[in-house]
Amino acid sequence: MRVLVSEDIWEFDLEAALKEISEQRREQALKFRHEQGQRLCVLAYRLLKQALREEYGITENPVFTYNEHGKPSIVDHPEIFFNLSHCKEAAVCVVSNQPIGVDVESFREYKDNLVNYTMNEEECAQIHSSEHPEVAFIRFWTMKEATMKLIGTGISNDMKTVIDTRKYKYTTVERQRYIYTVCENL
Repeated sequence: MRVLVSEDIWEFDLEAALKEISEQRREQALKFRHEQGQRLCVLAYRLLKQALREEYGITENPVFTYNEHGKPSIVDHPEIFFNLSHCKEAAVCVVSNQPIGVDVESFREYKDNLVNYTMNEEECAQIHSSEHPEVAFIRFWTMKEATMKLIGTGISNDMKTVIDTRKYKYTTVERQRYIYTVCENL
């Protein structure tokens, strides 16, 4: 497994970068109304290109196909699994030879109704008793979203039961302004 993270959102020439990526990803990036979203979409794809080049020797731009829930895979490379995520501070890419999921989220104020809707009793108790409940909430949220991205279902209605440490391994990294979690099968 390879994880690449970048906070260099404003450190590249967006116009030049758009010319260096696949037409499919360029169209996706340009759907973002704001430049920051466009840059994050391009940056995540550039991380994927770097990982594919370094890990698999693939130099062409990857083209994606999607399952019924929107989980992408690389055309002509079913043996390579990847996942991308970005928040306002960073983009993350993970590649592996097995199904993988990643989510990155910025720290922000949480709302009790969202906690109660998405977290089970034990998770709620940990969040509410935490010295930094907003960090605890984001940690659980990234674990849940990374799991759903690994299994390819997208955000489901039953987020309370999605974390399963008997079935999945979670690697969570906390940075100054965000957290990311990688989820893989045990």
